[in-house]
Order: sequence, then C-alpha cells, then structure tokens
Amino acid sequence: MEFTAGGRLEVRITPSDVGKRVSIRRLTGSEAEGERFTDTIGVLTSWNEGVLVITQRTGDSVHIPESSLVAAKVVPAAPARRRGPSADFEELSWVMARAWQPVESERLGGWELRAASGFTRRANSVLPLGDPGVPLDEALQRVRGWYAERGLPAYVQAATGTAGAQEGLCAELEAHGWEREVTAEVRIAPLAPLADAAAEPLADDVLVSRAVDDDWLARYQRAGRPGPHVLRVLGSGPSVWFATVPAASGPPAAIGRCVVDGRWAGFMAVEVDPARRREGLATAVMAALAQRALDEGASAAWLQVEEGNGGALALYDQMGFVPHHLYHHFRPV
Repeated sequence: MEFTAGGRLEVRITPSDVGKRVSIRRLTGSEAEGERFTDTIGVLTSWNEGVLVITQRTGDSVHIPESSLVAAKVVPAAPARRRGPSADFEELSWVMARAWQPVESERLGGWELRAASGFTRRANSVLPLGDPGVPLDEALQRVRGWYAERGLPAYVQAATGTAGAQEGLCAELEAHGWEREVTAEVRIAPLAPLADAAAEPLADDVLVSRAVDDDWLARYQRAGRPGPHVLRVLGSGPSVWFATVPAASGPPAAIGRCVVDGRWAGFMAVEVDPARRREGLATAVMAALAQRALDEGASAAWLQVEEGNGGALALYDQMGFVPHHLYHHFRPV
C-alpha cells in the first residue's frame, strides 16, 4: 500500500486506471466492530456510479463501494510463465462457458441449459458438467421441451478426449437418437510467447478497446443483424477486450476478441479480410490481446477451432497451441 509523507494510507487510483492490475485496501467493519480491513488484488474492470469491480485471478468479481476505500495503487502484473499450461477439463470448461455467456439459462441438476435467441450453438446448448439429477430419458425430454418453448433446436455439448470425462455421455446420446452435428477442437498454449509473436509495424496498427463497435461488427461474420442478444453475448465475461485493425475503407482488415479469466485468456472471433490474409494480421491481433491479458496477470491461453479448418489449425500450430480435447454438439434426429 502507499503512504503519504505523514505516514497515512492513500488512494492512488482513478477511473482512468480501468484495465490495470491494482491492490486495494477497504474498510469492511464499523468503528464499533474494530474497523476491520480487507485487501483485494486484481484487475480494475470497471468504476461506475461509485462502485469498483475487481476481477481476481480466480475469475471472481468483487464489487467495492468507492466510499470504503482506505488505500489503493496500481501494481505490476504477475510474472508471465512461458512453459506450457496444465489444464483440468472441468476448470477449462467453466472458463470457456464464462467467456461466452447466454442471455438466459436454467439448471437441471449438474446440467446448464443455455439460450441466446439462436446466436451460436455454444450459447444455445446444454453444458453437462455433472449429473442432471434425473434419468437420462427424462433429462433429454426436458431439454427438448425447454428449447422448443423458445423456438430453438435442442443441442447438447459433450466432450471427448478428456480421460473419459464425457465419453459415456456421447455414446448414450447417440443411443437415444441424437447425432453429432459439428465438432470443435479446444487448444491451449502458454500466453507469454503470443504477445511477442507479431512483427513490430503490424503491432502498431492494432487498436484495442473494452467495447465492441459498429466497425468491429461489420467484419464479424456471425453477427448478421446484431440485436441486443448478440451484443450481450459478445460483451460477456470477467474481463473482455476487442481488437481491430482498421482498413483504408470499409470494414476493418482484422478483428479479434479476448476474455481474461484468472490465469486464462481465451481468444475468439479472430477474423481477417480474405483479401488481406497471409499478412500476419491474425497474429498481430492475437499478440495485442495477449499483451493485455498478460498485464492482467494471465499466463495461459485457450481457443476453439472447428474441425476441418485447416488454415486456422496450421496458424495455431505455429503459435504453439496444442490439442486439449474435442467437444461436439449433438442434436436429436
């Protein structure tokens, strides 16, 4: 903590420090209770209407009234680790889910039913990280009904290649007449090398911001006519960043999105103008986002790429991403 010349603690952060790693001491008890203090370290994600939001390395967010601050300062980012990350399947699954949140959800035992007006399968499918608490026949019937009420097809997202965590569920879904519609590969990598990957001139062309804008959406292929549900999904996550490489005219030359969640940084929506491919723009976008994630204390990276996307897989091979597991979306026939 910081002290003034008189030896007293001092608040040395302002709303302009949003996005930086900070250390905060706040008052959590009254004078009658002995004036207890609590220290919090994390990324200052927002400071609005007298409330600070701090995102910790665990991904948890702490809301702190400005009036309770006793001392605060910006602190250096945690040292970046360059060795490959280890990844527990359940931990990574929840990190990925928090990075792409639905508009509405409902619990069915250990399953989470998610919906976002049909915007992407990930936000409109069941995440089965546990037992549904009812027999599988009944669970699948409830799933079909829940999505039918919303005018959506029913999907269940299940994984393979995870030491058997969900291998049995995939087989049971197929036995109940659900078929695999699409498969994606989850890959992981150490984060620090990504920040060093871009050539210097290109790195200077990347603009990074907290908010998505119309230019970014003009390049994003999946946005279509972006309604509130699209913006809500894109803006969801503990600490969200958007990158843009402007073009001389028209939509941006490249875009990307990154969500920082504790030690993890997830990369999504990295898209490049087809006429500008093989210029290093995707690498530059990811490097700029990786640097922001490093500044927030992250050390590991993850991304998802659909099976058969050879160009993207080759790029991610060069960046050091290695396969972790596959996930599949099953739909009733």
